[in-house]
Amino acid sequence: MGFLRFTLFLSLFSVAFSLESLNSRLLPRPLIIQYPENIETLFQESAEELQLQCTSWRFAVEANNLSPWKTIPPECSDYVKDYIMGRAYGIDIERVSKEAEDYARSVELGEDGKDAWVFDVDETLLSNLPYYTDHGYGLEVFDSVKFDKWVETAMAPPIESSLKLYEEVSKLGFKVFLLTGRGEKQRGVTVENLINAGFRDWDKLILRASEDHAKLATVYKSEKRNEMVEEGYRILGNSGDQWSDLLGYSMSTRSFKLPNPMYYIP
Repeated sequence: MGFLRFTLFLSLFSVAFSLESLNSRLLPRPLIIQYPENIETLFQESAEELQLQCTSWRFAVEANNLSPWKTIPPECSDYVKDYIMGRAYGIDIERVSKEAEDYARSVELGEDGKDAWVFDVDETLLSNLPYYTDHGYGLEVFDSVKFDKWVETAMAPPIESSLKLYEEVSKLGFKVFLLTGRGEKQRGVTVENLINAGFRDWDKLILRASEDHAKLATVYKSEKRNEMVEEGYRILGNSGDQWSDLLGYSMSTRSFKLPNPMYYIP
C-alpha cells in the first residue's frame, strides 16, 4: 500500500513538473521589477536639483552673467512657464516698479523741463505673453515674421505695474521717451496698442529707422539716448527688460531692469 502511494506521488510530481516546463516555454513569467526602497526620495531629489539648476540659470540671466543665448534650456521649459504664469513674476515686476517710483519721487526736477525718463516697450510697458504662451515661453528660436504678425494685431496687454509707474513719472513732470527696437513701419500699430493699453501723452516715441536695423540693440539705444543728451536732456531714469535697454553709453542716472527669462537681445 505504501509502495502504491509512493508510486502515485511520483507520477503526479512528474505530470506537474512536465506541465510547469510546458508553461514556462509557452507563457512568459510575469516581469517583476523591484524598485529601490528610496525611489521616491531619489525622484524628489532629482526634481529639487532641477529646480535649483533652473533658478540658478534664471539668476544668471537677470545678472547678465550668461553668454548670448537663443532659447531657454529645454529642461527648464516648465520652470520658466511656472515662473512667468505664477505669482513670482508678478511680484518681481511689482518690486521693480515700486523701487522706480520711490526713486522718481525722490528726484528734484529742474525748472527747464529737461529731466527725462526712458521706457522700453516690449516686456516693459506691453506684455507679449499671449504670443510667447503659444511659442514655448522662449523654448523656440525667435521668429521675427511670426512675432511681427502678432505685433500687427495691436493686442498686447499692459504690464499693470509699469502702467502705474508710467503715470506717476508723467505726473511728476518727467519728459517721457519711449525707445523701442520695433521698426518705424510698426509705428501705427504700436501707437494704437499703447493707447489701447492705457499709455498716453508720451513726449517722443522712437523706433528703428531703416539705417538702424543692422545695429545691435545696445548700440542703437545708446545712440538714441546720446541724441537726447545732445539736445540738453538729463536722463534720470530708464526702465527696460533687457540689459541692452540699459547699458552702453549716455546711460541714465538710475536704471531699472524688469525680469525676462524668455528671450535675450544683445
